[in-house]
Amino acid sequence: MTVIVPAEWAPHKAMWLGFPSHEELWAEDLALAQAQVGALARALAGPGRERVRLMTGSPEGEAAARRLLGDVAGVEIVAGVFGDIWLRDTGPIFAKGPKGDEARGFRFNGWGGKYEMEGDDTVAAQIAAASGAPLIQQEIILEGGSLDHDGAGTILTTGQCLLNPNRNPDWTAQAAEAELAKSLGARKVLWLGEGLANDHTDGHVDNLARFAAPGVVVCPVAWGRGDVNVYAYDACARDLAGMTDAEGRPLKVVRVPSPGWIESHEGGAAPASHMNFIIANAAVVMPTYDGDPRAAELAQQALQSLFPDRQVIGLPSDAILTGGGSFHCITQQEPA
Repeated sequence: MTVIVPAEWAPHKAMWLGFPSHEELWAEDLALAQAQVGALARALAGPGRERVRLMTGSPEGEAAARRLLGDVAGVEIVAGVFGDIWLRDTGPIFAKGPKGDEARGFRFNGWGGKYEMEGDDTVAAQIAAASGAPLIQQEIILEGGSLDHDGAGTILTTGQCLLNPNRNPDWTAQAAEAELAKSLGARKVLWLGEGLANDHTDGHVDNLARFAAPGVVVCPVAWGRGDVNVYAYDACARDLAGMTDAEGRPLKVVRVPSPGWIESHEGGAAPASHMNFIIANAAVVMPTYDGDPRAAELAQQALQSLFPDRQVIGLPSDAILTGGGSFHCITQQEPA
């Protein structure tokens, strides 16, 4: 295999993290979103043992980041340019190529043309330059949050997003698999169906199902009477139970309580998910929401059983969620 994307649980050289920097986007949620990202940065740099590279997108954002985190050991503030903080989708996917570390860049079209903002299409090049990894630009449209990797060539994704004609028109599953093999070393692609309701990403897999270890995938089980994603969660678990990875291993499926009904600031259900956790060098940081605390407690316990050598930390992410995502969406690991 000439290209491999390391699993998220493999050692990291650094963790990139986007910092809310534009008041016109976040409005009354800006200060709390900045505070929640600041708490995440502290957790990653402390218990997580990460070198955090906090990317800001405006002079005002840089000033706010320095006020919050300028004296925190392990947090480096990197001035940059972006439309918003979703570095998982706008930044590169780091891989090991024939000549060593590479930053694989993809075209970004604002999640199918929904939110096209100035600067987002330059983030991959900025992060690649700052990391010192050569940028290997790909021609396909792809967001990092639409894929999850096991480090051995198995990629988990959803057809709702990857085959959506608003990204790469006329793509078939076979065409997508060929592109993923070429650009990211995919040996096997595992296709799930629908993602979360009201997710403007068209069903990113990092809100639905994640690899937790070789051959082990975690996905939600609905919590409470108002969970609008009950059918999507159950279909996901059924599909995974019949799948094998690139090594031929049947998948072990572990179900974790969802947050249940979380009200969107726009009305209806928000795409809140405990699956949007980030795996750091020595910790796992899981987002929590203003819902039933018992669901978050049980989800945290379940993740702790899956990551016995890492501390699982639950942190609030409600304000970040008003922008459409959570912790995994605003981070990107740079493998060691």
